[in-house]
Amino acid sequence: MNDLNYRHLRYFYEVAREGHLGRTAERLNVSQSALSIQIRTLEDRIGHQLFDRSGRQLEPTEVGRIAYGYAARIFGAGAELQATLARAGDPDAPLRVGALSTLSRNFQLSFLKPVLAEGRNVTLRSGDIEKLLSALEDLSLDVVLSTELPPAAFNAHPIATQSVGLHAVPDRLRHDTLKELLSSEPLIVPTDRAIRPMFDGLLARLNVTPSIAAEVDDMAMIRLLARENAGVAVAPAVVFADEIASGRLATAPFPLDISEPFYAVTKKRDIPHPGLSSLLSSGAA
Repeated sequence: MNDLNYRHLRYFYEVAREGHLGRTAERLNVSQSALSIQIRTLEDRIGHQLFDRSGRQLEPTEVGRIAYGYAARIFGAGAELQATLARAGDPDAPLRVGALSTLSRNFQLSFLKPVLAEGRNVTLRSGDIEKLLSALEDLSLDVVLSTELPPAAFNAHPIATQSVGLHAVPDRLRHDTLKELLSSEPLIVPTDRAIRPMFDGLLARLNVTPSIAAEVDDMAMIRLLARENAGVAVAPAVVFADEIASGRLATAPFPLDISEPFYAVTKKRDIPHPGLSSLLSSGAA
């Protein structure tokens, strides 16, 4: 196969996306015959037919669907490259932040307060750690907030350590000892890989078999369940900051000696975001 001509590929991509030769030609301001010639040239170059023609409609063949998928990624990456280079020298470029979908919203807000106070535009994306780190790798995110240490290819900046405690409506916390509380009240426990093993170890040391009301992978849901009096929640206090301040929820007076680290994860950049270094050095969270 000869080297691809990306102009031919672009014309194919636009026709496949539109599904109609005439409308595509009109949109691109070229003649239908010229467009057809470009697509036939690409088909000759790759040795495969790209469209099944049904009247005026064009349906991609199996090879056409494969080619369209690659073309979409190629031209999407090109658009992203242009956007990245355009924002590289822009001091007002938005800070693109990724956060674990399970991460406390209150914690995210505390981290972002300095840049929000500066009036800087922030875009926030949530997801699982694999997808977020992939986005950091391909330059579509500037920083990822996580409670998990990333692989060595990334830089992990410790930004906070939060003590984990027991939180509930005040009436549920009227017990004399930690063991009595854990034995008597239904518990709302996280599936968090940092907290859960340490909490299970605490239960084993105290010889407590707990009543588990819910096992939850989302701190926002843990917060909601505690507010609805579903049980005693195991989490950092920052998750319940508003409820504790209002007296709706309280924190048990028994330290668990469990803490959860928070990291701002970055990737080395030749042109880092101008607002990121000051944010990381400020101890914002």
